[in-house]
Amino acid sequence: MNIRRRPKVVVVTGASGGVGRATARAFAARGDSVALLARGRKGLDAAVREVEKAGGRALAIPVDMADAHAVREAANRVEEEFGPVDVWVNNAFATVFAPFVEIEPDEFRRTTEVTYLGYVYGTQAALSRMLPRDHGTIVQVGSALAYRGIPLQSAYCGAKHAIQGMNESLRCELLHEGSRVRTTMVQLPALNTPQFRWALSRMPRRPQPVPPIYQPEVAARAIVYAADHPRRREYWIGGSTVGTLIANAVAPGLLDRYLARTGFSAQQTSMPTEDGLPVNLWHPEDDEGGHDFGAHGLFDDQAVVRAAQPWASRHRGALALAVLAAGAGVAGGLRRARR
Repeated sequence: MNIRRRPKVVVVTGASGGVGRATARAFAARGDSVALLARGRKGLDAAVREVEKAGGRALAIPVDMADAHAVREAANRVEEEFGPVDVWVNNAFATVFAPFVEIEPDEFRRTTEVTYLGYVYGTQAALSRMLPRDHGTIVQVGSALAYRGIPLQSAYCGAKHAIQGMNESLRCELLHEGSRVRTTMVQLPALNTPQFRWALSRMPRRPQPVPPIYQPEVAARAIVYAADHPRRREYWIGGSTVGTLIANAVAPGLLDRYLARTGFSAQQTSMPTEDGLPVNLWHPEDDEGGHDFGAHGLFDDQAVVRAAQPWASRHRGALALAVLAAGAGVAGGLRRARR
């Protein structure tokens, strides 16, 4: 006997482009009602059309996630128009590609306010509604960089580390209270998203994701799965994420040296940085009068559409011995690279 699934009310932040855009489509394909939170009106309008075409209901709310009051008001509007929120996906972020000493204090502040505090404000808005009902799921979209900092992304890595710590604390509190509200985190690999077209960069050459590169739909499928299975504390998506986190656990000092040698060139294309490129740190580049960047970036010819995760996350018991062996192999490879 087939039991018909009840459509859910889902909030996706950073929904106008990249992973957020792909995630909104993935929820919509199941018939869910999807509230789209982002700054860029042109991107939001296009996301609304895609959600409705995919079979879901859409509600676009222009909001800066660094504004706590605006986030609370957005949550109020979602429940007024769609009803109680079942799933809240924190995804919005900002970043700067530059050496630490070349990032201005206000740029660090802005990156932190959007990428970290935006998650805090979104989580608080969701919990204020979910806790009284004792129902709901919060998905924190993370990154391998939540555990492993890399050169040229100190502002972003710091914010992702902060999200990881905040989410672990919150999870412990929910477990202590015996709450049925769940929070889980999805650690993502390098993705082909528009951020490499619009992020502020002071590198001599244009930024790129560190290969291997995955399409944003890989992330979207994992986020939807995590929303449906939130008892797992986190999911590692992509072989590169697994390898990075294992290497960092086994031999972090060696990984420091490896990234010092390879991390600068791996994050830059062969094209020189040009003056006048889009920068969305302060103002959205997909706002009215701007350009709709969509979900994909410039690396479709290099990006893959499948990953071994979340299968590996779901079958972690069977993979335990393989992970230990892989960790030993990674450590050995890093030692060889050091020589």
